[in-house]
Amino acid sequence: MKGMHPEQPCRFAGVNFPLYQGDEESMKVLVAVKRVVDYNVKVRVKADNSGVDLANVKMSMNPFCEIAVEEAVRLKEKGVVTEVVVVSIGPNAAQEQLRTALALGGDRAILVETEAEVGSLTVAKLLKAVVDQEQPQLVILGKQAIDSDNNQTGQMLAALTGFAQGTFISKVEAAEGSFTITREIDGGLQKLALKLPAILTTDLRLNEPRYASLPNIMKAKKKPLDVVTPESLGVEIRSTLELVKVEAPEERKPGIKVASVAELVDKLKNEAKVI
Repeated sequence: MKGMHPEQPCRFAGVNFPLYQGDEESMKVLVAVKRVVDYNVKVRVKADNSGVDLANVKMSMNPFCEIAVEEAVRLKEKGVVTEVVVVSIGPNAAQEQLRTALALGGDRAILVETEAEVGSLTVAKLLKAVVDQEQPQLVILGKQAIDSDNNQTGQMLAALTGFAQGTFISKVEAAEGSFTITREIDGGLQKLALKLPAILTTDLRLNEPRYASLPNIMKAKKKPLDVVTPESLGVEIRSTLELVKVEAPEERKPGIKVASVAELVDKLKNEAKVI
């Protein structure tokens, strides 16, 4: 509500959440999704080693982003969230992944259209500009993309916005005045309470994404999808990184059968030299 203090609590489904901006009847979540090569596809490296061959390759939503969309939709179904906005950065073809996210339960979508290669920092800056415009109380991203595998964007966005952050989350609970999240760390599990506004990055064990039903796919075609440009957001696309070379991993040699334990030990000792 206009004029409210940003820390004044707001009640959703019996839970108090501190407001970031917006009225006391709504809570918006922004979900970032990325268009990547489908995880079932065996990628091929170009002959000149300049990158991955994308000709006639099936593209889909990044699996970790699917988990992010699913969690946002579940929060909406619980009455915690009232609007789910999905955003993607990439070519016009990325509208396909945004429509998929809308079919899964998103309310509207935003495409930041660019044909340029964008790194993690540029993506974070573009998302920051979208956050400034949309004023969400919660931002959810996949912890990493399966193509670049950087695991950087969520953390960079948190630094740019100054929002609380919870990374590698495997559980989300609505608590009094905050979100309580469980995150996966090297030593096991860590539980944190985050005040809003906050940024979350999803891990594999957070949920199992649903399939989009045919009726929802048809409905998604009519949901609003806005296309903007980096220039309209006031962000210059510039990279300080240069891709030098892409190589396919070395092929594994076929295994062999041995006739006895003694022969196995001999090969491990004299050929593999691992014992």
